[in-house]
Amino acid sequence: MRLVIAATGIIAVAMYSALLAAQALVLDPLAAVPGLSLDEIYADLREAGANLTLDSVLVTIIAAIGPLLAIVAAVIGLWKRLPPLTMLAFFLVILALGGGAAFYSGFAVGMDVADTYMTTGGDHSGWDGVLYIISLGALIALIPVLVIQCQRSKAAWASAAGD
Repeated sequence: MRLVIAATGIIAVAMYSALLAAQALVLDPLAAVPGLSLDEIYADLREAGANLTLDSVLVTIIAAIGPLLAIVAAVIGLWKRLPPLTMLAFFLVILALGGGAAFYSGFAVGMDVADTYMTTGGDHSGWDGVLYIISLGALIALIPVLVIQCQRSKAAWASAAGD
């Protein structure tokens, strides 16, 4: 069961991170400036003085943190033979924290697009909302996982105390 949770957790976090990067670097710029290709948008941004290399590196680093944390959580969980619910909680926390990562990743290219095209700085594609909903869902799902884990720990402590 731990192996399934580890694999599923890593895949879920990696997919979240891939959408985060695609949203920040591709989907949002295309939605903010309809009618232009991504190459045309990026050419305009470069001409306006935007450092797209730095923006891309920043988004890539932000997007890579989640999968790296997921791999570390999986390795530790499998190595220490942590209870499946504890491992599940790790992955839910990582997904919940992804909302903050999604927010910050939007500033890189998003601000350059807003400054160059005089658009608003907010989400234009709607995919940020999907990321936020996933993060909120993970946070909500974490509550019963933690409650069940606490009840099991309490029962284990009571059983150990009774021995």
